[in-house]
Amino acid sequence: MATFVETDDLKVLIDPGVSLAPIRYGLEPHPLEWERLDETWETIKHYAENSDVLMVTHYHYDHHDPDYPELYKDKMVFIKHPTENINRSQKERAAFFLEAIKGLPKRLEYADGKKFQLGKTLISFSTPVCHGTNPRLGYVTEVSIESTNEKFLHTSDVEGPSLEDQIDFILKEKPDVLFVDGPMTYMLGYRYSYKSLEFSNNNLVRAIRETSLHTLVLDHHFLRDLNYKSRIKPVYKAAEEREVKVVTAAEFCGRKIEMLEALRKELYSKHGGVEVKGKKQMLRHE
Repeated sequence: MATFVETDDLKVLIDPGVSLAPIRYGLEPHPLEWERLDETWETIKHYAENSDVLMVTHYHYDHHDPDYPELYKDKMVFIKHPTENINRSQKERAAFFLEAIKGLPKRLEYADGKKFQLGKTLISFSTPVCHGTNPRLGYVTEVSIESTNEKFLHTSDVEGPSLEDQIDFILKEKPDVLFVDGPMTYMLGYRYSYKSLEFSNNNLVRAIRETSLHTLVLDHHFLRDLNYKSRIKPVYKAAEEREVKVVTAAEFCGRKIEMLEALRKELYSKHGGVEVKGKKQMLRHE
């Protein structure tokens, strides 16, 4: 979900982190995943270096990396509140992260529920909303960025959106481009219910019908399921009716779709795999 946004007068990087799921579909990351991780991290560092603002919507390791505090040197930094509306795990990580970057940012703000006018760019954060369908994994902040009558909204890890306060921020902000981490259908039926999927589909349809949306980007949790398109048929139907483009993050960037995590079994079957040493520090997920 690391996302670079450039407005008329500001360069923003949201959630500058990348990691791999230690185990998915009973398998460790394939060497091709490690290769892509290294490439992606270099890209993130490049964009961080050229950004004015860095944001951390929550403290899972695929959204920030406390081992590289130099990323935040001389930047404006907006973060999820480290002690309020937060579970124990993220609270501990937040404290570690703040200690790591201490004295480095030129400005540090707790962002929950706040608005910031930076030149011609207006940045709005949601109040904390659940990471998923309940508070078990803690809370995240959604973020809206507006400039020259165009608005982009990044949902962070809402896993849907299936809850009312998650979709409320989207409906209130009325973005033109909406980047959603999507329903967590790869765990459908045990950690993610069919009812939550129904709510997510209904809410995404509401976003299409009740805002000025022209592009809906769906990725992250959603692209861990090879059958992702079949999961949200009502969304595609509503989008077609309203002439809203629905794409993955890769398609949005003009790249081919590479669902490496979802394809682990196939990767090991076709290409084999060898143990990759020295990667423990990045073998972290939520």
